[in-house]
Amino acid sequence: MDNKPKAVLFMLISAIAFAIMQTMVKLAGDIPTFEKVLFRNLVSLCVALYVMYRTKTPFFGKKEHQKYLLGRAFLGLGGVTFYFYAIHHLIMADAAMLNKLSPFFVTIFASLFLKEKLSKIQIPALIIVFVGAMLIIKPQFSLEILPTAAGLLSAICAGGAYTIVRLLKNKENPSTIVFYFSFVSVIVMIPLSIINFQMPVGMQWVYLIGTGIFAAMGQYGLTIAYKYAPASEVSIYIYTSIIFSAIMGFLLWGELPGLLSLLGSVLIIVTAVVLYLHQTNHWGKSTAESNNM
Repeated sequence: MDNKPKAVLFMLISAIAFAIMQTMVKLAGDIPTFEKVLFRNLVSLCVALYVMYRTKTPFFGKKEHQKYLLGRAFLGLGGVTFYFYAIHHLIMADAAMLNKLSPFFVTIFASLFLKEKLSKIQIPALIIVFVGAMLIIKPQFSLEILPTAAGLLSAICAGGAYTIVRLLKNKENPSTIVFYFSFVSVIVMIPLSIINFQMPVGMQWVYLIGTGIFAAMGQYGLTIAYKYAPASEVSIYIYTSIIFSAIMGFLLWGELPGLLSLLGSVLIIVTAVVLYLHQTNHWGKSTAESNNM
């Protein structure tokens, strides 16, 4: 049975949830980044605990997978921290676009560590994506580059985390992977948040809790989507979150991306679409050939 439609559905749910999460992070205002990350993962941890209690899923997974689960947790934590910093300092569309470079890093890391071969079209595609990212980042020798650099680092960390998720897709329950990530993140973030803790006031509580709820929805959607189908076949749908983020940024803050950022985003999205169409056709051909064997 073809599980790809299920993967697409969960990917779209994830995209919408992450776009709303990004909005909540920005609405939370001047709350320190570490504190935002703590709330995000604390709420996600509670959701994960509830799901695992209902489904009687093992909390920490198998002994032989601990190094992978721990690596996924720390890479995911780094990705979230860099992403939240970028959200606070960049317009919504740019932060979302840089973070959504993660599928390209999944391709690179899968080639390096999972021994998946790069196709002829993927190599020039990665070069074009790099050019697009540079147009958004606009490299310069000043501290002003820090937010865009953080956005890129968030994608690198996320790419590494999702590569490990792919490695574990048939070995660990998605709920175990999400719980492990949330648990490690909370343990690490508590002391870092205490150092410069700022008590939320009014609607900031709602935004911080909402950040965690929608992050959990997005994380579960993404993890389950990668369980049903290879990332190369469904990752394109995560780019829909950029559209939602851009709309929310415009409606709430009047944000509009600059010309270079817009050009870079177009290069990246068009490249992603071309890759997706190529890989889908190739996959379809391979399936047809295998059915005739």
